[in-house]
Amino acid sequence: MRSKFGDLLVAEGRPDKNEARHVNAPIELGSTMVFNTLSAFEEARDARYESGTLYYGRYGNAASFQLEETITKLEGAAGVTLTSSGVSAISHTLSALVLPGSHLLVADNVYGNTRNFCEAVLKMRGVEIEYFNPMEIAQFEVLIRGETCAVMFETPATGTFEFPDVKQIAEIAKQKNIVTVLDSTWGSPILLNALSLGVDVVVYSASKHISGHSDCMMGVIASGKEDMHKRIRSCVFAYGDKIGGQEVFLALRGLRTIEMRMRHVDQSTREICEWLSKRDEVKKVLHPIFDDCQGHQNWKRDFDGAAGLFGVVFHPCSDENIEAFVNALHHFAIGVSWGGYESLVLPVKPMRSVEGSWSEDGQLVRFSIGFEKVETLINDLAFALPLLERNWS
Repeated sequence: MRSKFGDLLVAEGRPDKNEARHVNAPIELGSTMVFNTLSAFEEARDARYESGTLYYGRYGNAASFQLEETITKLEGAAGVTLTSSGVSAISHTLSALVLPGSHLLVADNVYGNTRNFCEAVLKMRGVEIEYFNPMEIAQFEVLIRGETCAVMFETPATGTFEFPDVKQIAEIAKQKNIVTVLDSTWGSPILLNALSLGVDVVVYSASKHISGHSDCMMGVIASGKEDMHKRIRSCVFAYGDKIGGQEVFLALRGLRTIEMRMRHVDQSTREICEWLSKRDEVKKVLHPIFDDCQGHQNWKRDFDGAAGLFGVVFHPCSDENIEAFVNALHHFAIGVSWGGYESLVLPVKPMRSVEGSWSEDGQLVRFSIGFEKVETLINDLAFALPLLERNWS
């Protein structure tokens, strides 16, 4: 992983260079903002959706605007809107793009909460949801209709780690005047510049790599064009979504070290995956460094390194033995999310609607590598793995 953003990550979103200044911008709290004249108030009211306009706390403050500007530069975006979570970033983006009677194409391997929003909310609003295998480009192209309004997909797939050809999907959609939305949480702006591949909107959870400490809830929506940015931002504000001052502070703090953290985790994860790939209990390691990872060439072409989240397919065994294995781990905590400093583990049951999009018959477990020593994590796995050995053949 090459260092591309070091200077920007240090310099952007900082206090002005006054004497005896704080290194970090302080936590900024407040709801009501007051004005000296009615004309100044009205001017701010009319421009309240624009980043940088101080009007009322729900629309942002100096600190949140600094964070938006910094991520805008990282992404090479026309504009960025922050939301209260990664899920809200997905939900608000899709809400802004789809209308009753429209057709939305959704990758069959998306994040579970993306699927849930489509099923529980968009379908109720009269949107037709159709799932597709993003690794089958020909299938995807055939499903496009005149009423198709958008494509929602992600790279890599949640839990199963397929890497679709983002550029090709974006090109096909653009030829049909269809908006593409990509969940790029795994790569973040450090590993993947999705907008440069032709994607219209990038969404991700800043609770993961950007925060880096498992203590911040935030989502990011980065739009490639100004008109799309304004459309989505107005929808977010119409719903009243708002991030807190402490979350902004934590995200700005996390950004300072994101590149170094991800570089460290990249190296640790490669070593652990190589070790796991040689274990008899392991059927397959789902990590893009391996040639048999679906979309390995797409990852190699588009990404600048690998994140610490990956999957392992173990040879068929019982749920009880997977539970025993997970419970025997001392340095892998059990929990959702990832991208923090502590390693995590979680059994996964892929949900699919399209036949053939997931066909592995083993038990799938997801791992997130943190900052523990590689030897510590390998020893932990070596201690727990024998609990699976008597169940595979």
